[in-house]
Amino acid sequence: MNEYQKKLYELLLKKNHMLSASQAQTWIELLWEDFEATYAKAGREYKGAEMTERIVRQWVENHGSRLHVFVADNPNYKHLLEQDENKLN
Repeated sequence: MNEYQKKLYELLLKKNHMLSASQAQTWIELLWEDFEATYAKAGREYKGAEMTERIVRQWVENHGSRLHVFVADNPNYKHLLEQDENKLN
């Protein structure tokens, strides 16, 4: 996890007390990778980690408090967000 992701992870933990540390870390990694992949598929020039951090921060600010509901509504993603002992505690 890079420094940008670590800050986002800490922000998400503050925004959503329903997520474990492991789940928050996974969410940040998924959102980060999703933005970068979508941006690249759209043929956009990579603007760096600062831009990715800014977009993911907006998502966390706007939707972070409700991310735990996503799993309940989308069981196909449950395996990605279950407790993982290899992740942060």
